Amino acid sequence: MVISCRSTRGSLRLALLLGVGLGLGACGKSPSEVTATAAVPSSSASAGQVASSAAPAPISAYAAARVADQVSFGPTPELLANLRQQGIEPWLNAQFGMASNLIEAPDWLSTYNTNDPEASKRAWRYPKEAFFNAALAGPEQLRMRVAWALMQFIPVNNKVPPYALVEHFKLLARHAFGNYGELLRELSVHPAMGQFLDNFSNRPTSSQCPSCAPNENYARELMQLFTIGVVQLNPDGSTVRDAKGKPIETYRQEDVVALAKALTGWRFAPSATVLPTSNWTNAGKLMEPDSGQSAHDRTAKNILGVDFPAGRDASAELDAVISLLTKHPNLAPFVSLRLIQHLVTSDPSPAYLGRVSAVFRDNGAGVTGDMKAVIRTILLDPEARKGDIAGTDTAGFGKIREPVLWYTAALRGLGCIQSLQRPNSGGAPVQPAAQVPFEPPNVFSFYLSTDRAPGSDLLAPEQKLLNTKELTSRLSMLDFLAQPSVENLAAQCGVAELAQLLVRSPNAFIDSLSQRYFRGAMSPVLRSALLDLAAGQTTWGDPAQRAMALLQFALSSPAFGVIK
Repeated sequence: MVISCRSTRGSLRLALLLGVGLGLGACGKSPSEVTATAAVPSSSASAGQVASSAAPAPISAYAAARVADQVSFGPTPELLANLRQQGIEPWLNAQFGMASNLIEAPDWLSTYNTNDPEASKRAWRYPKEAFFNAALAGPEQLRMRVAWALMQFIPVNNKVPPYALVEHFKLLARHAFGNYGELLRELSVHPAMGQFLDNFSNRPTSSQCPSCAPNENYARELMQLFTIGVVQLNPDGSTVRDAKGKPIETYRQEDVVALAKALTGWRFAPSATVLPTSNWTNAGKLMEPDSGQSAHDRTAKNILGVDFPAGRDASAELDAVISLLTKHPNLAPFVSLRLIQHLVTSDPSPAYLGRVSAVFRDNGAGVTGDMKAVIRTILLDPEARKGDIAGTDTAGFGKIREPVLWYTAALRGLGCIQSLQRPNSGGAPVQPAAQVPFEPPNVFSFYLSTDRAPGSDLLAPEQKLLNTKELTSRLSMLDFLAQPSVENLAAQCGVAELAQLLVRSPNAFIDSLSQRYFRGAMSPVLRSALLDLAAGQTTWGDPAQRAMALLQFALSSPAFGVIK
């Protein structure tokens, strides 16, 4: 696809061949194109806990930048210095030791007047602004990145109020370094999910409520999307098939019906005072069992071949459900695949997935779902670290830089410290065209983990978001940063510094882009194209506009569009 982008001055037309089919293997750099080298960490990552050596393995600037792409929302000089000084594993341990304090909901978010249009606009903007502020400048980059990964396959959207959106994200952030089973338990009684998938109104048919019927929404998605999926999996993620080669289903409709009955009987936590419409679900408190005798189905059930005896209350039944799902053999490969995809590579090898799944099942101390052990294994696995030596990445390894990661990496490379607003727009946020946090289109989120590249067997789910609207947006999203405005001053983006470099020397400017965005290894082809474009800008009067046009061109190339 060839896309042309006219600058705000209308003086430059950038014709850019974008690899929308972005074969991941085609975007690696050959050894002749780079000069950076790195040492692969010597620690084995096939176990959940990796013993630290007396001194961290040396890490090159290239390797540190590659790690930063996997553990953060984009490299910054400070992050790269910390990674090089500490080493990968000590840096991970330091991140694991940080308390969860990513996003907080101010009091007004739960009490604003929903009939006031301006107050409502401010409230609905808040979750996204807070998300980007934490992603751009927050110190807890790894927790934030893992919480974002979880939010993409355990989503809620604007069906729930802004305060509940923030509380849902806080739930994911709290458990990002905790235990997956504990996350599932709290998720099942969280008011945001209770509203989003209707479990707050899940009631059995009874003499007290003859018109009631179990609501299957949460029961189905709990199995299909959050835990075990629709087909049985081997430990390495491959599909289990019958003698005729047909995939074996994980559950039947009868299991959904029985699970829905087991999940009946929960209500939003009561309040001593009348709750405002902005927080009618009491989203800051977990749901509670309804005290009504007919609210929970106490009959015997069979779920996934396991008998549930009659007489259990709602809380005991939920505990039994979570225990059943966390013991299911599908859980480890199902969740591990999604975490690997969001952090490292969209199409991990069966061996890589198998090693991570093994740690998910047992962290070495008999614990299932230990997120720290799983994350450590994902990031330190030999396959994840192989590409730390420039030019050694494997064909097909890596992931397309999804819109949110493209946007945050672009801004972190400029030193921006907070969410951006469009100048003179009344506070309208700047956000990726195809992937707005807290606004996935449905329960399937922005894409499925099983989505493949067109005409290929390669898993590449993020590619679904590279539509014309998104690609065009990337060629113009940063234009406004060249405009002097209150909004730009508040974000403290280093546009002036880049503009001064460009005026002094196009080569110095391109060297800076290479260090900031291309691990110091920008390809000669892209460098030459940028020099040609810079030479064609001689009639421009504004260096900031020139710099932003060149930056957008560079960041819209496949070399930046794929994280290898």
